[in-house]
Amino acid sequence: MRIQRNVGNGVIAAVTVLALCSGAWLLRNGTATHAPPQPSAAQGDPHPRPAAAPALAPSPPDRIRIPSLGVDAPLMGLGLTRTGSLDVPPAERKNLAGWYEAGTTPGETGTAIVAGHVDNAEGPAVFYRLGALKRGSAIEVDRRDGGTALFSVDAVEVYDAKAFPDEKVYGAASRPELRVITCGGGYSRTTGYQGNVVVFAHLTGSR
Repeated sequence: MRIQRNVGNGVIAAVTVLALCSGAWLLRNGTATHAPPQPSAAQGDPHPRPAAAPALAPSPPDRIRIPSLGVDAPLMGLGLTRTGSLDVPPAERKNLAGWYEAGTTPGETGTAIVAGHVDNAEGPAVFYRLGALKRGSAIEVDRRDGGTALFSVDAVEVYDAKAFPDEKVYGAASRPELRVITCGGGYSRTTGYQGNVVVFAHLTGSR
């Protein structure tokens, strides 16, 4: 049975981003040398979280940047598959990420969702180094209204797919928050990555 949670106006299954996690590159090259970085316990969720900036008006996002990781990628809109899971960007476009366009737009009140591949058959993809991100790091999202929403990372955590905390990740928020998700955790040559890396961030301002 798949547990589902509401995010904005849509519903995402708890198995949301498993489609990101085949690990085709590692299957071809082995795991010891090429496994992506994973977050340490020190980057886990602090309590209480810092206060967020006032929410922005809704506006679709066009681009995401994570300066400390060298990420600078366009964003495409993502819907849901027939099984209720979040669809994913085309695997062959390794520097493309996606956002859940039936939900919250980055910068408005609520939980905005961005997802992207960790690798593809050719090598590292847009969020290959996401597990190396540190608390306090900046994330910038260019919006269609011409502005840029500025976020600060609250936590970087990794979850096994069998114990994915869907309410924590996708649940409604009373302030502007962002989740950035890719695959991670343990790796199996049979089934690929065993879980997901999730970045939790809050809005700090705009320009």
